[in-house]
Amino acid sequence: MLRSCVRAGALILAGTLLCSGMDVQAAGLSSVLPNGGINIALDQGTSLENISAEAGKTDVVLETVVTAEEVDEAAAKAKAEAKAAAKEQELETLRNMVIADVNRYVNIRSLPSEDGEIVGKLYDNSAGVLVSEQNGWYEITSGTVTGFVKAEYVVTGDAAVELAKEVGTRLATVQCDGLYVRKEPSTDSPRLGMVAFEDELLVYEETDEWIKVDTEEGDGYVSAEYVTLHTEFVQAESKAEEEARLEKERQEREKAQAAARAAAKKNNTKTEITYVASDGGSEMGRAVAEYGLQFVGNPYVYGGTSLTEGADCSGFVMSVYANFGVSLPHSSSADRKQGYAVDGLENAQPGDIICYSGHVAIYIGDGQIVHASSKKTGIKVSNADYKKILAIRRIF
Repeated sequence: MLRSCVRAGALILAGTLLCSGMDVQAAGLSSVLPNGGINIALDQGTSLENISAEAGKTDVVLETVVTAEEVDEAAAKAKAEAKAAAKEQELETLRNMVIADVNRYVNIRSLPSEDGEIVGKLYDNSAGVLVSEQNGWYEITSGTVTGFVKAEYVVTGDAAVELAKEVGTRLATVQCDGLYVRKEPSTDSPRLGMVAFEDELLVYEETDEWIKVDTEEGDGYVSAEYVTLHTEFVQAESKAEEEARLEKERQEREKAQAAARAAAKKNNTKTEITYVASDGGSEMGRAVAEYGLQFVGNPYVYGGTSLTEGADCSGFVMSVYANFGVSLPHSSSADRKQGYAVDGLENAQPGDIICYSGHVAIYIGDGQIVHASSKKTGIKVSNADYKKILAIRRIF
């Protein structure tokens, strides 16, 4: 009878741990929870008591006294140790990085010599992993490229750790839909706004419980439990990848232009606009900017795609481009991979997509964008550099 009660107690404890959502690592509990099949009995959820073997039985079942507080402490300790180990591993990874510190790019060669064949390019502030050092050359791996770069054009070690803070982009990827952003790092703090599943938010500060991020409503805090963190670095591009990228961009541009012409022919309408987009850029791009501008003043609606009844930032961009026969995702993070890259705001043209932390807009020229900003402001025109730009993508 005693033995069956002990087993029931163990099941109750296991159920309690599972229902509480506790993340228990076996290694972190090895000093508290015995192995070898020894049972644990829970008394009213607060303490454990030793239970002796039944009278007349020769097989003795040993019991261990473990309080709920000790279980919590062990779990917290294991979690803290895991985080500390992860941080140290990340630091060591950064020390072993090689980051280009040049005007445009440094060639990656097949041999540690200028006689070596050029196999790729490591662009300024792009990163790779150090493999070896040979007579003033570093052998690196970056993306799909492995080869040698002159040591004088890159940094590594502690210098790479410091430069990585400037050139790396620390991002938090939202792992649930409708995650609240708080004004302060507390669930009691007022809500600043809401972010969507897979939104990528620029990170400013990190603690074990809260992450300070950049959102359209301002800087706020999200629970660390519902995001994953990573740092993005630009990587090298091989000769073959560069050629393939340029060809893919050409094909996508032609496809988008053909879709826009077909849509224009089908609609065969022109709409008067409130603002005039800047000169320059493609005719298609200017048409996109002008079309988007006519919806300024309409409402922002989270998850919406209606240009008149309400749209969120990516829903606005998606619906504007849909008018020109171009299908874009309803996701600000996915928009960062559409079309092809534009190098810097100075090279942006009307119709380009400007991507920010958890936000996306359409460039209209003269350093301005049109975007579905927030519930407070709706669709409006802003300066393109009002916050840090993560990417500029061109569709036409």
